[in-house]
Amino acid sequence: MKIKVVLERAEEGGYTAYVPSLPGCISEGDSKKEALDNIREAVELYLEYTDKAEGKEIVEVAI
Repeated sequence: MKIKVVLERAEEGGYTAYVPSLPGCISEGDSKKEALDNIREAVELYLEYTDKAEGKEIVEVAI
């Protein structure tokens, strides 16, 4: 799955990352890498929560 992430330099230092297609899905980090790692985790949690709220069963499969 590909999701567009916007990465912006924060005024107070570090970076803010957010996903325009997922309202409220935002994170930050001291470096670009940290911000991207954090937003990746935020997206996973956001999608997992949304699926559960819609009554979908979450199953992880290793391929």
